[in-house]
Amino acid sequence: MQTVQKVAAMRLPPLPTVRDLINLFGLRAKKQLSQNFLLDPRITDKIVRAAGGKKLRGAHVCEVGPGPGPITRSIFNAGIERLVVIEKDKRFLPTLEILASASGNRLDIHLGDVLSFNMSKMFPEELRAQDWAHKPPPINIIGNLPFSVSTPLIIRWLMDISERQNVWTYGRVPLTLTFQKEVAERIVALERDKQRCRLSLMSQAYCDVELKFLIKGSSFVPKPDVDVGVVHMVPKSVPSVAVPFKVFEKVTRTVFCMRQKYCIIPFKRLFPESLRHTLAGELLKKIHVDPTRRPFQLTMEEFSDMASIYWETCQKIEGLFEYNFRASVPDRNEPEWNSRVLENEILTG
Repeated sequence: MQTVQKVAAMRLPPLPTVRDLINLFGLRAKKQLSQNFLLDPRITDKIVRAAGGKKLRGAHVCEVGPGPGPITRSIFNAGIERLVVIEKDKRFLPTLEILASASGNRLDIHLGDVLSFNMSKMFPEELRAQDWAHKPPPINIIGNLPFSVSTPLIIRWLMDISERQNVWTYGRVPLTLTFQKEVAERIVALERDKQRCRLSLMSQAYCDVELKFLIKGSSFVPKPDVDVGVVHMVPKSVPSVAVPFKVFEKVTRTVFCMRQKYCIIPFKRLFPESLRHTLAGELLKKIHVDPTRRPFQLTMEEFSDMASIYWETCQKIEGLFEYNFRASVPDRNEPEWNSRVLENEILTG
């Protein structure tokens, strides 16, 4: 009974609707910032339930891109302890300040670009998990992301997760985010799914991912041309790959640059022409990866093996990791490789 009363006390008092505040302050979504407002409280409540529902009671939350605050209201009504928002557009300050006042000053507002924002000291020190493998701390990230930043942001955050930086210095902080439907489906796509891509491998290597539900584009103002997916991501206690993030990112990016070709073809592009003719094929045989499989057909384990054998090879060949097949002009400082000697050393050593 006391818990119910406490949660009820932490809910927001009656306020003007978000739509009324948008009209009052003359706010309009900016197309150049990919802004779309989600004004239906039934849907914003559903997003918060997807983030954990009752598990959010007494938790700390960071909302990215709150805009005029529709999801912000649903987060407060879940009974959270404290909310931090990161908003790039200062036009939304008046509506957020109204929520800050109504919440009893349990809302901290930060103006900034989430792509470069450091959240490593945003929450109380006592919330830091002592062990990464321990259950996630009582911290959550929730956000209705602009389409223009969603993919680069999630890649950047996956790197932070792999290196336990940014907000992940607190532990395995989960995320509940909106993405364009196609991007959401790619994040959760498994092997043999034609949606499977670099983003699928990167996300699933470092997180357990789940597509919670889809939102019709007509639910947003202004209405986007696509539907939206809500994805829940929890960092894994042990990543599915053993190589550094930058290595796995490069391998998946290179191999998926020709996703319909046999994987041997793009895999060769990780090596300079003087080495790729026999080395790429022999390395794949060494780790038992069928070179005639398409990239989207490969399992996480096979991609992990590919990345490991590539990184192992880079340790033996100075300058190999820096090689970029897309470079239009050869680097004059690029080391010269004696292909026969190196191939023999790598394949026999």
